[in-house]
Amino acid sequence: MESLTPDILALLFVAGLVGGFIDSIAGGGGLITVPVLLATGMPPVAALATNKAQAMFGSFTAMQNYAKKGHVTLADMKYAIGFTCMGAIGGTLLAQKLPQGLLMQVIPFLLIAAALYFTFGPKIGEVDRHHLMKQTPFYAIFGVLIGFYDGFFGPGTGSFWALAFVSVLGFNMLKATAHTKVVNFTSNFTSFLFFAIAGHVLWLPAIIMAGGQLIGAKLGSGMAMKHGTRLIRPLLVIISLIITTKLIYDDPNNIVHVLIQGGLN
Repeated sequence: MESLTPDILALLFVAGLVGGFIDSIAGGGGLITVPVLLATGMPPVAALATNKAQAMFGSFTAMQNYAKKGHVTLADMKYAIGFTCMGAIGGTLLAQKLPQGLLMQVIPFLLIAAALYFTFGPKIGEVDRHHLMKQTPFYAIFGVLIGFYDGFFGPGTGSFWALAFVSVLGFNMLKATAHTKVVNFTSNFTSFLFFAIAGHVLWLPAIIMAGGQLIGAKLGSGMAMKHGTRLIRPLLVIISLIITTKLIYDDPNNIVHVLIQGGLN
């Protein structure tokens, strides 16, 4: 793109770094990177495709860092990877055919529920709790559903995974975050492949942002492992609420948006 001047490329690098840092801790890095990509003037499909291309570097780095420290064992995640890949393929292929309006109505409420759950639940995510479901059926259900969602739309995927790991499998917050990075990378990489095959990825901004992602994800995952629940839990709540606010603000047809506008008028 001719509009990608050195100062814009520098901005993209910083956006990748900040997005990778936040995403490696609590998810929601796309809330930063996608608007920046759109602000450069690239078409929405290209922005989404390029975002997937750069985000997978951050999720891979965070996943590798958590695995090295023993917070997740990749060999135990084969079912999670398989089912998430299946879901992401379906979501990416059907993204242009299914109505996104319904998802845009429901997602803010789901994110608000996640934020309330982590805010007011007594000691939720601080220690491992008894699981409510075996891991194989858990990955079959949530892998397909959340993988599909990430391929189809995306915002808040990390928050949904963290909530599922904590509430259903009983993981502590750090363990949930580490496992989230594995499935997050899976759906990112799967979506990237299909976008790349279709020719939607813009490689220069993707490479520039990937450099920032590598640094940000390394720093963020290291900080999460150092500070644990004290950092992850409040940041997850904040990111969930920010994503919710943005989704409501960007969608004039959202029920909450309509009610707020009606009250102001």
